[in-house]
Amino acid sequence: MRPAVTICLLIATSAAWSGCRGLPLPAPAVPLPVAAEASGQQLKIHSDFALPSDHRLLRELTVEREDVYQTLGLIGTQEPIQVYLFQDEEKYKQFLLRHFPSVPQRRAFFVETDTQLEVYAHWSDRVGEDLRHEVCHGYLHAVVPAIPLWLDEGLAEYFEVPRGNGGLNQPHVDLLSDMLEHNHWQPNLPRLEAIKSAADMQQADYAESWAWVYFLLHSPPERVELLTTYLAEIHE
Repeated sequence: MRPAVTICLLIATSAAWSGCRGLPLPAPAVPLPVAAEASGQQLKIHSDFALPSDHRLLRELTVEREDVYQTLGLIGTQEPIQVYLFQDEEKYKQFLLRHFPSVPQRRAFFVETDTQLEVYAHWSDRVGEDLRHEVCHGYLHAVVPAIPLWLDEGLAEYFEVPRGNGGLNQPHVDLLSDMLEHNHWQPNLPRLEAIKSAADMQQADYAESWAWVYFLLHSPPERVELLTTYLAEIHE
């Protein structure tokens, strides 16, 4: 299962409040990382360390907004996406354990509530990939909040790769090629559509979701229109 994953705050909150007996003591209180702030379009980035407003990563995440909306034919909004970035991995884990105890440890995750779009992450050698993935969820949910899980993850996997790669996620290509050769794998969209929780998605599911998105976006215009029309209908 990939390390960065979308979660449902309602599920996490419900699990946190269900039952009282036999539960371990809560993790130490860790404040949100709000010592420094930087902004870019919809993004409001809060961190517990200095992040220059012209930082390359911030510029990249800002440009991603236009890539997502233009590629998918969507009209963007200015709904803020709050990004909370911890410098220290241990503090991030403690915060995650205290506030989202039912969520497996991830390097980054996206949360959608009735009023907020939020991303939580810690600085690592893969922070660019992680934030591109999770921020993509934010851009998508700002305009198509009811997007199916497989498509939501497939698009995030597409846009998580560096911009110059044209959405080609090479690790997914390698995994699917290996499965095709050794396990007689075949794509199965109805199977993906039946997955309702990100917790049930395996690495191969993320790879196949990406493959469907890549196939649709790198096809003749009428096939690209299948995807863009579908997203427009969800938006409406």
